[in-house]
Amino acid sequence: MKKVVIIGAGPAGITAGYELLKNREGGEPFEVVLLEESQAIGGISRTVVHHGNRMDIGGHRFFSKSQDVTDWWDEILPAQGAPALDDKILGRDVPLKAGGPDPERTDRVMLTRNRVSRIYYRKKFFDYPVKMNWNTIKNMGLVTTVDAGCSYLASTVHKLPEDSLENFYINRFGRKLYSMFFEGYTEKLWGRHPRDISADWGAQRVKGLSIAAILLDILRKALPHTKNAHVETSLIEEFQYPKLGPGQLWETAAREFERMGGQLKRGCKAVALRTEGSRVTELVYEEGGERKSLRGDYFISSMPLKDLVEGMDGVPGEVRRIAEELPYRDFVTVGLCVKKLNLKNETKLKTLQNIVPDCWIYVQDAGVKLGRIQIFNNWSPYMVAKPQETVWLGLEYFCKEGDRYWNMSEAEWVDFAVGELVSMGVLSGREDVLDYHKECVKKAYPAYFDSYYEIDRLIAWLNGFENLFCVGRNGQHRYNNMDHSMMTAFETVKNIRGGIADKSNIWSVNTEEEYHEEK
Repeated sequence: MKKVVIIGAGPAGITAGYELLKNREGGEPFEVVLLEESQAIGGISRTVVHHGNRMDIGGHRFFSKSQDVTDWWDEILPAQGAPALDDKILGRDVPLKAGGPDPERTDRVMLTRNRVSRIYYRKKFFDYPVKMNWNTIKNMGLVTTVDAGCSYLASTVHKLPEDSLENFYINRFGRKLYSMFFEGYTEKLWGRHPRDISADWGAQRVKGLSIAAILLDILRKALPHTKNAHVETSLIEEFQYPKLGPGQLWETAAREFERMGGQLKRGCKAVALRTEGSRVTELVYEEGGERKSLRGDYFISSMPLKDLVEGMDGVPGEVRRIAEELPYRDFVTVGLCVKKLNLKNETKLKTLQNIVPDCWIYVQDAGVKLGRIQIFNNWSPYMVAKPQETVWLGLEYFCKEGDRYWNMSEAEWVDFAVGELVSMGVLSGREDVLDYHKECVKKAYPAYFDSYYEIDRLIAWLNGFENLFCVGRNGQHRYNNMDHSMMTAFETVKNIRGGIADKSNIWSVNTEEEYHEEK
């Protein structure tokens, strides 16, 4: 029996382990060992529980244009029951159980949610993606709207060379809208101005999105017989979501993995790979302060490329330098349980407590460091201990491991975050805060600058090891969504089962396909 060693119990690692063990009677059996550095399952897609309130780290919409992915989700967490149960979950037909929602109230574990994400800019809400409608014109004012329209028309005539993310955005939205809705937020996210970031990030994340695509979508919805027409993923209106957060899916899949005979080892940090010629032979890991090793026939890694190469011997000098200089962006999520929000629900969507319906809100104002606001009540009322009495927020801040923001204490973070929310008009003051929690996430976002421009040389060297497969967001240093991370695992398992040496199919996931929604 061949042995497969997998590093990391995030979406890619869990999917690979599950797929290797599924339907073993139909092919070669494998012994699979999955190592996870932390005690949690799901990586950045995990769910954190604090005093009965659940935090989705980063926000994850379950939507994909890959049927294999959606079938896999349905296999793990089937969406059972009548659609009308959604109304009951939201408390419209059946009152929520005293003390909080009852997870056994319904068998439907994947909820259908409205896709509502807006931009909060100068204390006004703008649709995201930006739409050319009355709300946008009213909020921007006639002069700014005309300026934006002329700027966009100019961008359709005079195309800039797409040698930076800045030019990529300007070509699609015009300089005015770029300066309002992309420039400041992008710099806030990456810590670099868009002119210094590769256009690859935009090509991967928003390749199909532009003013033209938005106008086409408006026309499509206005015409009959176009319901099933092609829709850019960023313009979808619904998505699926596990009622207890994304971690529910990965925790369920991990239990199935173990039930099928897989070995899941938590608290095990991969520190080195031993190689002989063109093969990896052994993984060295730390468990409880002790160094141990695992030999295997195949090795699947979802750990950051920077850390993977650091623990390998015989790495050429230039390859090691590229790996060492790969950039990342870290972030901090501050969870706030509050009595109420000052934001009014002026939409037609009904919500508990009549709070704004957004799943998350993009904060474009350069005057605050806050990047996004998650409203967990709207992701799923099961995420909130008392959804009819409190609002559970997730405040996302982008920073760098070791900087002053990363090192701030939880109390300092709460004071800082509340101060920003008050200045934005979201909260009245600290007296509205009932509880709080902080989560720090290392290497959350692989970045597209510095030695990223030379990453092809690093990939070529790693591909020289015939039994080493790199998967997932950090495993490929690519800003993959959850579904793309899973697809790299699907392709890897196909290669292992089929004895395929060429790994181009694994590395090509999310490079040639259409844009998939940011999650």
